[in-house]
Parts: sequence; structure tokens; C-alpha cells
Amino acid sequence: MHKTLRTCNELLKEYRGNNSSDNSSSKLNFLMGEKFLSPNGESKDVYNITAPFEWDGRTLLAGRVEDRDSEHSEVVFFEQTEGNWIPVPEAPVLKLQDPFITKADGLLIVGGVEIFPDEEDPGALCWRTVFYKGKSLESLERFAKGPDRMKDIRLLQLTDGRILVAVRPQGEKGGRGKIGFTVLKNLDELTEENMDRAHILEEQFIAAEWGGCNEMHLLPGGKIGILSHIACFDEAGDRHYYSTCFTYDVDTREYTPMKMIAERKDFAPGASKRPDLEDVIFSGGLVRQKDGKAKLYCGVGDAEAHMRVIEDPFL
Repeated sequence: MHKTLRTCNELLKEYRGNNSSDNSSSKLNFLMGEKFLSPNGESKDVYNITAPFEWDGRTLLAGRVEDRDSEHSEVVFFEQTEGNWIPVPEAPVLKLQDPFITKADGLLIVGGVEIFPDEEDPGALCWRTVFYKGKSLESLERFAKGPDRMKDIRLLQLTDGRILVAVRPQGEKGGRGKIGFTVLKNLDELTEENMDRAHILEEQFIAAEWGGCNEMHLLPGGKIGILSHIACFDEAGDRHYYSTCFTYDVDTREYTPMKMIAERKDFAPGASKRPDLEDVIFSGGLVRQKDGKAKLYCGVGDAEAHMRVIEDPFL
């Protein structure tokens, strides 16, 4: 077996053997305690958040907002005020799932997953990743989309200006979901065709498991730190998602073995969207700090948003 190919259970066993108990976690509050209150007075969940990011002199965060019994969600931008995250009134509300952000060419890049009727399966939904860019939240405009049925596409501008793209094909090319990478000259090359040509990391997930890239970080020496996740089903059909990371070399395409950095039990008790999602965390973003620690932001149970202070996994 290739040294980078390890299962959820192998990673979990290693993680629990090495995990220190002094790391702290907290639940994020949105406007009205743990719930986001929509304009019509209905309570909604906020989860699968980004990490906080700086833009126009403000600290912002984007989150997936939806009813507990629905998959139809919106991406809302929040700003922290007195311990709560409050919706930014002038920001657009995007009809997307699972937001992510990056910056390139002096622009804010916002992406998420769009759902739409599946032409191949009437009555079902299909999905794709779409991208917006702008110099401000108010000026965000849609400029690109990924292939149908592909989530977990992420972008990172390299030091030479090129764009590193992480993809996650499924089906014949990617099974239940594998991570791949491609490098583009600029944002204009962000097309479905170029994403389909990405190089897939074949020795990272066994056939029964899957994962994806959640966020990318430039590291000293040119390596790329990949915040990711790995997931599997158990015998009862319940899902198990774990937060992981690894590093990737753009020039050689070499990558380190995946390492687990968090599991559901590391976070405070809370709600889940359904019983089969109780052991799910979805890596949202990592804020690296100067003291060797990092703040890991995660969606939890497809119903809540949490933050945990961990050792910086990329040191």
C-alpha cells in the first residue's frame, strides 16, 4: 500500500493516540444565540462557514444559512459585534451552499455550491460550484462555474500570480470523490474544461471513502498547505466526516500523507440536521497565528458552526 493511502479508521486511531486534551473549542453565535433569525422571523441554522477574513478594513465571515429540514440554502455575510455574528446589511445574499473565499488580483473571490433541477433525473437536484469576484461585497459578480456534480473546488493565487485550482471529481474519474490540482495562468482560464484536466491524487482515498480540499495556504519554501476532509459511511449508512490536512508541491506534484486534525468529539455538544450526520464536521477555514496555534472553523452536524484552537498543522 502506498505510504500516502490511509483509511479513516487508520487516521482516527493515529489522531486519538497523539491528540492533546488542552485545545479549546467554542460555538459561534449568529444574531440570536445559536440561530440566525431571518427577516420574516423564522429561525434558521448557520453552518459550513468560512474562516473570518479581512476585507475593506472589516472582519467578515460567510456562512450557509438554511432551514433544518431543507437543502435550499443561502450564503450570508456576517460581521462580529459584541460576541455575535451579525448579517452585513449591504452585502448580497447568494443562493448557494458551503461558501469559501480567497483573494486574487486584488479582488475578493467568493464561491459556493449551486443546486438546480437535474435534467438526467427528473425530480432530483444537480449541483455545481460557481464563483463571484469583486472589489467589494456589493460589487460581486458571477464569472465562472465548475463542471456539473463537482463540489470542493478551491482557488489560491501563487506568488508568481498563477492560480492553483483544487478540484474533486466523482464517478469514473474520481470514484466517491478524489482531490486533484491544476495550475492556470490567470482567472480567465478558470473554465470547466481546464478543471476537468486537473491531475488527480490517486493514492489518497480508498475506493469506499472520499474527501476534498477546503482551503489552501501558501507556506514558506513554496509548498501549499491543504486544509481538507476525509469521509466514510459506517455499516448503518451513517456519515463520518473528519478534518484533515496535507501539503502539496506544485512543481513536483508530490504530496504528504493526510493527517487528521479534528473530529466531532473535539467540539462542544450540539444539534445535527439528521441522526446520520451527528458525526460530521466540515472544515471551513484555518486562521494561523504567530504563537504556533491555529483557529479551525468548522460546520458541525450540518446544523452549527464551531471554532477550535489547535496546534498549527502546517508548522
